[in-house]
Amino acid sequence: MKTPIQKILFGSPGTGKSYRIDREIVPINLGITSPENVIKTVFHPEYTYGDFMGKLVPITISKKVEYNFYEGHFLKALAQAYKNLLSHQEGEEIKNVALVIDEINRGNSSAIFGTVFQLLDRAENGWSDYGINVSDLELRKIVDLIGFEEAGTEKSGEGQIPTYKYEGKGQAKTLEKHQDILSKVNIKIENNKIIGSCIRIPPNLSILATMNTSDNSIYFMDSAFKRRWDWEFVNWDKSTPLAATYGTAGIVDKDEWEELIKKLNSFIKIHHTSIRGIEDKQIGYYFIKQPVTAEQIQNKLMFFLWDSVFNRDKKPLVDLLKVTRDELVTFGDFTKLHNEFIINIMNFNV
Repeated sequence: MKTPIQKILFGSPGTGKSYRIDREIVPINLGITSPENVIKTVFHPEYTYGDFMGKLVPITISKKVEYNFYEGHFLKALAQAYKNLLSHQEGEEIKNVALVIDEINRGNSSAIFGTVFQLLDRAENGWSDYGINVSDLELRKIVDLIGFEEAGTEKSGEGQIPTYKYEGKGQAKTLEKHQDILSKVNIKIENNKIIGSCIRIPPNLSILATMNTSDNSIYFMDSAFKRRWDWEFVNWDKSTPLAATYGTAGIVDKDEWEELIKKLNSFIKIHHTSIRGIEDKQIGYYFIKQPVTAEQIQNKLMFFLWDSVFNRDKKPLVDLLKVTRDELVTFGDFTKLHNEFIINIMNFNV
């Protein structure tokens, strides 16, 4: 199974961000060829958590109103990834799933993701570090989408409990008695209810998003949300920065990274008059998890500095890089100076 990708591609409109996802990342990096394994959505100002996770929708049947629970885009992608894990045969490659979000900054990301935000931290094995609880409706939709069919009820001390067959086979049993299957996707059921915060993003689910930098004022993305993504800048002229002169073979070791963060935080602090909300702009050692690459520094770290720390006043960066203001107009200008940026930060003294 290929390593999951959780990345936002950003840049000017019309730079081919969606094209790169569709033609390169999804089919080549993730090896996805089946349409059912790619779930797409577009964020907009009216897009809600219900659209993302799922919601009850009324329908009229024979003049009677009924409510059905319809899965949102995230729940659909999650269930498809679970389904691929369950159907995986030994010796075969596990099929990856991609949730693709266009225009991620045109919706209120914090409100849309809601508790799903907790799942974005990934462990080394690709699963979410932390789990979340889901409602009974969401749980039932998940088990329905991964292949369980309701086949009746079974009497218990709490009344009638639904029974299910998995893929239409075997004896109808309560979900608790299907634990051997559900444990393969880390779901734990007891008394027909989910136990603990056990819903996690699996390693075969990647989340890809696009963002136009010209639209980045539509909705504010907080620092905690940004930290949980990798970032990739797509310049209008398709140019790329020069190779890194820091690190070894594109990797910055732990000691060099920690020294860089110390110097960078000192640089940020001394320019506090140019920054709004200084406490939120200090950078922790886990802003980028080990191993730290030069590509992550050029995209994730430098974009955070450009867009969140020195978004109001670029003069500290101009002075640090010893360039004129006209030479530092766009983020593309800044990222091309990544070697000078690292050298000057490492040599920075308070």
